[in-house]
This record gives sequence, C-alpha cells and structure tokens, in this order.
Amino acid sequence: MSTRDYSSLVEQIPSLEEEDSALLQRQKIPLALAGLRLDQALVALFDSFSRSRLQHWIKSGQVRLNGQLAHAKTTVWNEDWVEVQVPPEHEATAVAAQPMALRWVYQDDVLGVLHKPAGLIVHPGNGHASGTLQNGLLYELPHLAALPRCGIVHRLDKDTSGLMVVARTLGAHAALVAQLQARSVHRHYWALVQGRVLQDGTVEAPVGRHPIQRTRMAVVSGGRRAVTHYRVLERLPHHTLLECRLETGRTHQIRVHMQHLGFPLAADPVYGGRANALDVGSQQALLQFGRQALHAFHLGLVHPETNAPLQVEIPMEPDMEQLIALLRHAQAR
Repeated sequence: MSTRDYSSLVEQIPSLEEEDSALLQRQKIPLALAGLRLDQALVALFDSFSRSRLQHWIKSGQVRLNGQLAHAKTTVWNEDWVEVQVPPEHEATAVAAQPMALRWVYQDDVLGVLHKPAGLIVHPGNGHASGTLQNGLLYELPHLAALPRCGIVHRLDKDTSGLMVVARTLGAHAALVAQLQARSVHRHYWALVQGRVLQDGTVEAPVGRHPIQRTRMAVVSGGRRAVTHYRVLERLPHHTLLECRLETGRTHQIRVHMQHLGFPLAADPVYGGRANALDVGSQQALLQFGRQALHAFHLGLVHPETNAPLQVEIPMEPDMEQLIALLRHAQAR
C-alpha cells in the first residue's frame, strides 16, 4: 500500500512545526451502534480515548458527524461517518521521562519496532503514572512528545509480551494508523490455551465491555467487529499451542475469543479457567507463570517511507518455552 492510498482514511497531516497539528481519524458507524447517542458511539469506536476526553472534543468542535458539527446527544445511524480531530498529546509534557532499557528489534529515522516484556504497561493510567513504556520512550526519544500518544499506534496488554511498532514522525504515525484501519498490518501471536483444540479455525464475534464487570471485555451483541484466525501448532496432553492472527485489534481480543470458544489462555488471571484437574507440578507451574501465555512474535507492515514490506519476528519468551516444556508431560489427577 502506498502513502497515496491512505488519503481516503486519513486526511493531510500538518507538519510537526505547526502547534495545532492533529490527526484526523474517521470511522463509519456500524449497524451494531445505530441508534446510540454520538458520545456513546464514540466510546465504542475509539476505545483508546477516555469518555471524558471524547466528550470534551465534541464540545470543542473537534468531532464532526457526516461533515457537520454535532452534539453529544445526536443520534447516529448505520453508514454515518464520524470524524475526530485528535490533537497531539499535550499532556505528554506531564508524563515524566524515565530511563528504561528498551529492547529495539528494528530502528530507522521513521519508525522503530521494539520487544515489550511482560509486566510493562504501555500508557500511564489510573495508579500507573510512571514506569510505563511511554515514560521510557519520552526519555530515549524526547521529540515523540509532539506525536499522538508519543508515537504508539497499537497496544499490548500489560502481561502480554512481544512486538510493538512506534512511529517517530507524524507522517509515519498517520500512515501506520491508516494501515491498522485498513487491516493491512499483520500481527501473529503464540497462544497456549487450555484444552485440546482439534482443528484450525476463525472466530468472528463482536467484542465490547462486559455488561456487568466493566474492567473486563466480552463477546457481546453490541460490541465491535472482531476477527481472530487460529492455527494448531502443537497439542499437549491438556493444552494446545496456537498461532493466532489478528484481523482486527480489539482490547483483549485473543483472550476473549479463546475463552468464548471454551479454550481460555493458560494462566490467564482474568479470562482463564481452573486447572485443578492437573497434577500438582503442572498446577504450580501455571500459578507461578503469573500471566496469560500470549506472545506477539511476528509483525508485518508496509514501511511508510519506502513502501517496502517490513517483517519482524522474535523468538518465544523463555518463561513460555519452559511452561510448554513442562506441560508436555502434564498428568491428570
């Protein structure tokens, strides 16, 4: 995909020197959100931004519905277009730059691909104002403060390890966001799930906030379209190692989809099942693992400047390798 192809998704991006530089994000209202208020639909469509921030942008005229200014209570319908003018991360100046040993796998002047370890939070949030990936990026690359979300265009859960791409220029950020919207970024994960999966398959089930437990996600009728493709790599006595490929990128998507199938991720503290039927050694190994067994090992995209394919892969994390090795010999009680 060339940069010219992005024009239908992302309009012209002002230069970094312009103080009011911003990124225009456009989304079409899906049928599942038809009939909602504009502010409610925005929360579902742009879940990387808080409800209060989106409401502020509506009031300040940074949101348009079908090209027109709209109110928070305006009803939206299927096929409507909503546009959100996302300002640079002005609050980035309030985020402390902190030294951090970032593991870069690929770097150039336009973008970088890094290996995020398990346990590292991507963005500051409630209770986590420091020690995040964004803190480390601002220390190593201070100019990223001028970019939306400091160049971060997609996320990994705190306890998911693996590859993330970070834009280093505003143009690269716009191009990478456009690729994500066009579903042309290839993200492959190794996922160790409970149970024996018999064959390859695809999960297409909408994902949204859990109707009762709001800190969790779930397959819900009014959720956003979510598609996960999976392939069986190895069947263990009581687990299966899968390769999962994201077609969409919803919050906790693989974890929610695998639980929906009845094969939750091993050791997942939120969506996982109980392993009481396993021998004591296997149970202890799963408890000590301390995170969901999920690792983003492959990232493929089109370089925003050269238009050449860029593919990066990393090996499996040692802790996940060790867990799989032990579970190959797991016994049922």
